Amino acid sequence: MPPDEEKLAQAKRRLKYDELFLMQVGLALRRVTRRHFSAAVPMNCNDEIDSRIRKRFPFLLTEDQNNAIAEIVADMAKPEPMNRLLQGDVGSGKTVVALYAALLAVANRTQVAIMAPTEILAAQHFLSIERYLKNSKVRRILITGGLTGKKREKLLDQIKQGRMDIVVGTVALLQKDIEFQKLGLVVIDEQHKFGVAQRAQLRKQTTPHCFVMTATPIPRTLAMTAFGDLDVSIIRHSPPGRGAVITRRVGRHNRQKAYRFIRERLKAKKQAYFVYPRITALEDRTDIKAATDECKHLAEIYPEFTVELLHGQMPSAKKHQIMTDFRKGKIDVLVSTVVIEVGVDVPNATIMVIEGADRFGLAQLHQLRGRIGRGEAKSYCLLFAETDSQAAKSRIEMMTRSSDGFQIAEHDLRLRGPGELFSTRQHGLPDLKIANIVDDYQLLVMARKNAFELVRSDPTLTGPEHKNIRRALLAKFGDSLGLADIA
Repeated sequence: MPPDEEKLAQAKRRLKYDELFLMQVGLALRRVTRRHFSAAVPMNCNDEIDSRIRKRFPFLLTEDQNNAIAEIVADMAKPEPMNRLLQGDVGSGKTVVALYAALLAVANRTQVAIMAPTEILAAQHFLSIERYLKNSKVRRILITGGLTGKKREKLLDQIKQGRMDIVVGTVALLQKDIEFQKLGLVVIDEQHKFGVAQRAQLRKQTTPHCFVMTATPIPRTLAMTAFGDLDVSIIRHSPPGRGAVITRRVGRHNRQKAYRFIRERLKAKKQAYFVYPRITALEDRTDIKAATDECKHLAEIYPEFTVELLHGQMPSAKKHQIMTDFRKGKIDVLVSTVVIEVGVDVPNATIMVIEGADRFGLAQLHQLRGRIGRGEAKSYCLLFAETDSQAAKSRIEMMTRSSDGFQIAEHDLRLRGPGELFSTRQHGLPDLKIANIVDDYQLLVMARKNAFELVRSDPTLTGPEHKNIRRALLAKFGDSLGLADIA
């Protein structure tokens, strides 16, 4: 036992550092292994290709978008696989950057797989791509779980023969029977919804370049840990011409006033989302409102408007039909669950009501709010909450105070602690026992710097002075880092 408090603190600090250092060496080795022991197709981007791609976008790209594209082009020009994470707040224009990368891969005669976590988001991406690629020779297809039989077989054959350039889908793209002739780029949207193992599956045939997007900004601590093996690009500013979004908490006594306000917006030909924590009600919990019951209630409140229900358990075809009708303005009020959390883009929808807002996490609330404010008109996010929980009040207050996703992510990390956000499921590394990535941030920075310098100087850790580090890594990570293959 250390003789005094100071020595005890030093010993603790040393143990924490060692733990963080080993984790960072693990991440550095993973990066080196991928870069030097797997080859990717180097992609050429000359002025002609760049100008042909940019002609597809009917607007000038922002400085942030151009910077991200420059980093991606530099990565894809190398014969080793790109592994880049693009962080951008909701509505910041990440899809355009992803499409630029996809078209660069197609220009280099390779195929592209674009993966989204839900069918609604996959369809949304496909719609955007269709809009930009109108009358282009790029062959593209949307594959979802609902695709079966002869039609599916025919499409899979086209992909295998290389007669399809861009394939958009959900996790369905990971199915065993889908083979690409020459997969050059994989784009994964909403990274936090895909585990490491799923990412690895897409690389089973070749080593494509990998580009990951997330609209859930990742706190810098997590960017250096859970996503520490990825290079990071950031889009901080939204494209010009987006309307402001005003966020307000609505208590029980202000409900009727809020309903009247929403009616005025609907009369002005705007549309609204109402989001609920559950699809159906729980018998023993009358305090939790559910989408199915509330849809009927809202149809009574707004009899002169079209109110429709959308949730994740509906058949694919019905979900797509409802979203198409809402996009075309045939539905005024869309009652839903978090199925609309990411990717739904309807510029005319300017009202977002989140019922039971105290039951949602900060990242989810921010994502839901991101569905509005996509046109030029001012939008309103109304948080309906009746709660005495201090943590819930703190989340809601943060939402009314800030619309900066990065600030919100840092606040969320402090509120929830790293345990929930930083788990083995996401990064495939053992959890930390002593160190805490939030409290020990300075130690983490130091450990990362030292670990990456070490691996740069001795990528296989075969130097006699690194024998103990190598042994500790093998004990901690097993062979997940490929160390056992290296002499």
